[in-house]
Amino acid sequence: MARRRALRAALVLVPLGTVWLVAAAFLWDTSVPSDLRLPDVEPARLVVAGDLARAERFERVSRLLALGGQVALLVVLALYAWRGHRLMRESAAGRIGTGMLLGMLGLAFVWFSQLPFGFAQHWWQRRYGLTELNYLEFIVEDWLALAGAFLFICLALLIVMALAGVLRWRWWIAAAPAFVGLGTFFAFLFPYLTPGLEPLDDPALETRARQLAGELGTDPIPVRVEAMSEYTSAPNAWTAGIGPSRRVVIGDTLLFGFSDAEVVVVLAHELAHQAREHIWKGVGWYALFAFPGAFLIAVAARRRGGMAEPAAVPLALLVLVGLQTLALPIDNAFSRRLEAEADWSALEVTRTPGAAERLFAGFTEEALADPTPPGWSYALLETHPSIEERVAMA
Repeated sequence: MARRRALRAALVLVPLGTVWLVAAAFLWDTSVPSDLRLPDVEPARLVVAGDLARAERFERVSRLLALGGQVALLVVLALYAWRGHRLMRESAAGRIGTGMLLGMLGLAFVWFSQLPFGFAQHWWQRRYGLTELNYLEFIVEDWLALAGAFLFICLALLIVMALAGVLRWRWWIAAAPAFVGLGTFFAFLFPYLTPGLEPLDDPALETRARQLAGELGTDPIPVRVEAMSEYTSAPNAWTAGIGPSRRVVIGDTLLFGFSDAEVVVVLAHELAHQAREHIWKGVGWYALFAFPGAFLIAVAARRRGGMAEPAAVPLALLVLVGLQTLALPIDNAFSRRLEAEADWSALEVTRTPGAAERLFAGFTEEALADPTPPGWSYALLETHPSIEERVAMA
């Protein structure tokens, strides 16, 4: 009987594993030449010694705070998974309501555990002039983020526990595609959820953005400006949206401190994300991990009666965050591949490697990005290639 079960499992898992690997290889592939060899670049060539030392000092402490916050997160969730199910005895909210309450309570514990690290990180950024937000403004912003997280955890638990009530432990088969659908919807909706975006008030840059979109093989995409200077001095830009919601957003901190040629490189980079379908690739990458992740949570939750039971919620939160932590190196590696492809595509259409070098060096000077982060930080924290690698590509 056991051999028959093992054979049936193999007949299912082998083709599924093959499909997973083929899909992962497709998403992993980029247009960056496979034989590209980057030259060695000395950090001292990028920026003056004083700015380099300042960036390294800033990043050294920031990394330790980020690492400490992650460890505290896992410790708090482990304790909650151990004892949290006992709190359900006081609830009269019903099965799903109690599960949602336990989820929100776990999130509150997480928020309190992260608050000291958030305060320390904010103090450190203020000391280095990266933000002028006071501590009250920081708390308000943190509360708004917490409110969004509360809404998400409630919706997620509502879906999972409702499905588990009908499908029992096989809830993950239906929940994984539901979450992929929600992720796709959020990817579409995200640009509309960002307030205060203004049109780009520069006809020359607008014209160049339309030209770049054509050269990259995509339709013109609206360019908007975000008033990032209200909360940071660090330059930044991003792109989001699917179909009609697509937007390229650049921070006013970029427009203040960088030349037009450097801003054009940024526009080309963000447009390349859209032209190379990186938003869709991100959804696909999420889907690859949503199915096995949901399965592993379902297996772990059986120790507490399965996800149909509120008692399983604290353990499920720990497993979810633990899996996300374990996946960080490969998730960040995937993100760095997409960012490298956007850099390469931007260099191909702009043909201004000097402007790109100055831009990337400016990230060290203005945003205090360490051009050569240590290996552990590169694997666990960095979603972009290092400044050294980006200059070397230019």
